[in-house]
Amino acid sequence: MLLPVLAVSCGQDNGADNGDGMLVYSPQVNEVEVIRLEKTDFQWQLLANGKLTATKRSRLPFRTAGVITEINVRNGQRVSEGKVLGRQDSREQALALESARISFAKAELDLYDNIAGLGYPARDTSGVPDGILSVARTRSGYNSAANALRQAEYEYGNTILQAPFTGVVADVAYRQYDMTGSDPFCTLVDDSAFDVDFMVLESEYPNVSAGMDVTVTPFVSGSRPVPGRIVSVNPVVDKNGQVLVRAEVANDGSFVDGMNVRVKVERPVPGRLVVPKSAVVIRDRQHVLFRYKEGKALWTYVNVQMDNSWSYAVEADTERGATLTAGDTVIVSGNLNIADGSDVILKSE
Repeated sequence: MLLPVLAVSCGQDNGADNGDGMLVYSPQVNEVEVIRLEKTDFQWQLLANGKLTATKRSRLPFRTAGVITEINVRNGQRVSEGKVLGRQDSREQALALESARISFAKAELDLYDNIAGLGYPARDTSGVPDGILSVARTRSGYNSAANALRQAEYEYGNTILQAPFTGVVADVAYRQYDMTGSDPFCTLVDDSAFDVDFMVLESEYPNVSAGMDVTVTPFVSGSRPVPGRIVSVNPVVDKNGQVLVRAEVANDGSFVDGMNVRVKVERPVPGRLVVPKSAVVIRDRQHVLFRYKEGKALWTYVNVQMDNSWSYAVEADTERGATLTAGDTVIVSGNLNIADGSDVILKSE
């Protein structure tokens, strides 16, 4: 006895009743979206990881050894230029300074006596010839006393550590009554601007140059990109085949010294055939896109010249006989399950 055969086809609406109770196969037609291909600027993009370094950063030591009597700052504190950060015990230097002032005052009186003895008005050196005044200063000990006073003032000043510029204090290394050594008392960081060092591959070296714009984004969740600019490209390839690039970026308040960041470099490359990444699929281990023509999908091998986060710059793989020109209609969605010559319809229809 013969049994009726029921033919079932996978796909949507593949079967239809012919009126006799039998199913007739109806091939599936894929819906696709398309774009018209044209030559335009491709936004070349390079992504890298970088590290922030403050453009102005100084490790500040006391110039001489001594016992710390005052610490006026803490880590993270913002200070203005000239702020006294700390002091050493200065009693010895203060005594030396006072002695130097006394010696200078005595030498000054001796100078005036010498000048008066030569017939010039006392305490008025404006009319004394330079040669005579020079001899009088030497004989009176004025020059030596003035030099000793400057030295004493310098030594006393070394017991006071001041901020050389406005910034944020970091790495305070001492406590009150510690004896200072060769280590810095603290580090001062001007966090208004940062250098961003990042590495690019040797192959990307021709694509980056000083003056190019970058965006810098901390790895912290929710951070916003901050614009910057490349200031230098080191013309040396290291042992890992990479080149050091340095950019500069202003601080929007989210950066700190030593922070790891993402760096993005972009520049327009004119005259390229640009398609969304969704237009290109991998078939036979090759890049393929589909052109749309009269309801058919036409398999086209392509070479990917450049890529960024959202698109490819492509050209036809002529070695495989492919053609691709401006004005072609390219399928950009619905292309995952189609083959060369597949029937397709436009979603807009």
